[in-house]
Amino acid sequence: MSSPDNTTDRAKQPGPISQVLAPIRGRLIASTLLAGLGTMLTLVPLAGIAHIGALALDRPDLADLLPVQAQTEIGWTVAVCVICLFMGMTLILAGELTAHLADNRLVHQLRLATAQRLAKVPLGWFSSRTSGEVKQAMQDDIVTLHSLTAHFYTAVGRACSVILISVSYLLWLDWRMALLVLLPFPGFFVFLRRAMKTSGAPMQDFVTEAGRLNSATVEFVTGMPVVKAFGVTGKAHTSYRNAVDSVAQAFIKLTGPLVVAMAHAHAMIAPITVLGVVLAGGTLFVSQGWMAPAEVLAFALVTPGICAPLLMLHTLLHDLGSAGGAAQRVIGLLETPILQPVPVAQQQTPADHEIRFQDVSYAYDPQHPVLSDISFTLRPNTITAIVGPSGAGKSTLAQLLLRFFDPTEGCITLGGADLRYVDTAQLYRHIGFVLQDVRLIHASVRDNIALGHPSASAQEVEQAARAANIHERILALPRGYDSVIGEDAQLSGGERQRISVARAVLLDPPVLVLDEPTAAADAQNEVALQNALSEFAKDRTLLVIAHRLDTIMHADRILVLDGSRIIEQGTHAQLLGRNGRYAQLWAKGGYDIPAAEEVQPC
Repeated sequence: MSSPDNTTDRAKQPGPISQVLAPIRGRLIASTLLAGLGTMLTLVPLAGIAHIGALALDRPDLADLLPVQAQTEIGWTVAVCVICLFMGMTLILAGELTAHLADNRLVHQLRLATAQRLAKVPLGWFSSRTSGEVKQAMQDDIVTLHSLTAHFYTAVGRACSVILISVSYLLWLDWRMALLVLLPFPGFFVFLRRAMKTSGAPMQDFVTEAGRLNSATVEFVTGMPVVKAFGVTGKAHTSYRNAVDSVAQAFIKLTGPLVVAMAHAHAMIAPITVLGVVLAGGTLFVSQGWMAPAEVLAFALVTPGICAPLLMLHTLLHDLGSAGGAAQRVIGLLETPILQPVPVAQQQTPADHEIRFQDVSYAYDPQHPVLSDISFTLRPNTITAIVGPSGAGKSTLAQLLLRFFDPTEGCITLGGADLRYVDTAQLYRHIGFVLQDVRLIHASVRDNIALGHPSASAQEVEQAARAANIHERILALPRGYDSVIGEDAQLSGGERQRISVARAVLLDPPVLVLDEPTAAADAQNEVALQNALSEFAKDRTLLVIAHRLDTIMHADRILVLDGSRIIEQGTHAQLLGRNGRYAQLWAKGGYDIPAAEEVQPC
């Protein structure tokens, strides 16, 4: 249970939109005031028209007046209206320009801040998220915020100014008549509130049924081969058809009352409704002698103009919810935990390439430890293999060495230097890696190979590709090394792995981490990869994560992980002789099997 102080702190914390817009709050306020003031000035011609109309109605002898007198009285009114109109348009333009310049500044700051933040987050953060999630926060959500910063506040300023100046003007003319003609507007909010209440429970039902339809659609599509093979189309269609019918019924229950309530709400402030109220009220007031006929003209001109701004405010406030969600995701990205930078004074330099894991533990959360008290040494120019059942933490161990994460407890040293105090650029000059999940960027093949060494010459890139047995395949692409990944360079999983190997070859690191790099390769690609890796691994320190035990039989040392701990270690022959967990894995065919606690009895 949270303390009252924590609750108070959360209550005082500004919302996501306020946090995102803080750098440009002053500019947005200025743009809102400029747009609002400008809109007020553009409404002056309506008052001018009403004034001229009143003159014509109250003084039928206006045409008999001297031309100079008539021109003076009407001319000044027209001049003031024209001046106010152009001043108002200028202020609105200034407000819009201010808002867009503020938006440009904010977008620039957000894109720069998110890029800088992502450059500092642990690499493991990316492995737990899809590229779509990152793209949404960096691209789509920032585009959504553009509508908020560049258009929302100026639109609110214009709408509120119209409502404020119009209501003030009507109250100034005759407060009794103003209260009468404004009666439809509170009615709009009454029906709107009823619409929101009506849609509450049906909306939840609709969302639930829509989720069931998504599941039924996936099942229907993925099961289509079986359906066609066994001819049970009737049964297969039934669940999908029932899900569609349920969504349709839920949609009808949602939209039926909602449409009726919203129709009533919009009918209350339709211009024709408001004008009808003005004319009816004006007739009553004139007949009772409370108002002159000319004064009704101003109400007829101004009151219907309140309808559109009020509807626009309703739409803008409704859209504010999506902007709030976008702001929340952007803030979440900007608050992503980062690897703490190492102060220059505290940086450590590796003395050699020996790696030590010292009492290392790691847990994604306290209740689920992944690794516990791991200690071992990777001596220079040796091959160490990590094996164990699925879920034992093999890949996590490799990621800790690459500093995708930092250990929860213990430390990892490279040449006596704690990895947490080794500069990242220096770390990756010492340690290279080829992982199962190959990430290639949307760029040329050449740029992908030279990703860690951008200044490499074309000859160096080609030599790395030859060492990875991928040079001939690259030359077969439409533009060779200039072919772009995902466009005219469509590569298989094994070929992408060889690109990754070429990238590591170009860096030429003394320590190499291999996380089953041949897992995605077919037989032909696997042979090419194994040959490339065998040649590249010479005179290097290797840490190999193996899922096939026959690939690490000749390793200098094999570590067996199970239950988050190292339970065995030794050579292949030694471990088989102990008849322990490694021997069990070998007897099962040399492949990963579920962890001991996950094996279900027959």
